[in-house]
Amino acid sequence: MKILIGCERSGIVREEFKKRGHNAWSCDIFPTDIPGQHIQDNVLNHLFGWDMAIFFPPCTRLAVSGAKWFSMYSAEQRKAIVFFMQLALSPILKIAIENPIGVMSTAWRKPDQIIQPYEFGHGETKATCLWTKNLPLLKPTNIVSGREHRIHKMPPSKDRGYLRSITYLGIAKAMAEQWG
Repeated sequence: MKILIGCERSGIVREEFKKRGHNAWSCDIFPTDIPGQHIQDNVLNHLFGWDMAIFFPPCTRLAVSGAKWFSMYSAEQRKAIVFFMQLALSPILKIAIENPIGVMSTAWRKPDQIIQPYEFGHGETKATCLWTKNLPLLKPTNIVSGREHRIHKMPPSKDRGYLRSITYLGIAKAMAEQWG
């Protein structure tokens, strides 16, 4: 399959699909962390010709964790909602969109599934919503104990937002195994 991993800077999900023989490409406005098939551009310029896409749109103005700033950034939030919807309504047959719990549940619709890292081998919590089109729900692969709120407790830094957004390897593997 020809697969687009949109708004993915890390390359983690792309590489898991490539390991399984897919023609997977990441696309982000930033360079990729893991060298490989990467398009450095706005993903909206690359929404045609794919069999499947998994999108990780920026959540800064969408996540409920930033609710106290919503009124201050309402214009940016509207732009983030429009961007999310452009991805959701793209002409790709199979789509998954990942984002934390946030405004898209009311701005569009409830997610099809909410997953946690601890369901995929990581002893941490981070409720992650998945909106899907023509894809099955992800099945947990390795439920573990020792659940910590590591992401929530991450100290301030210039890279904090990016570090919080990196997809856990266990989730990336499950996506590739179950959707690829």
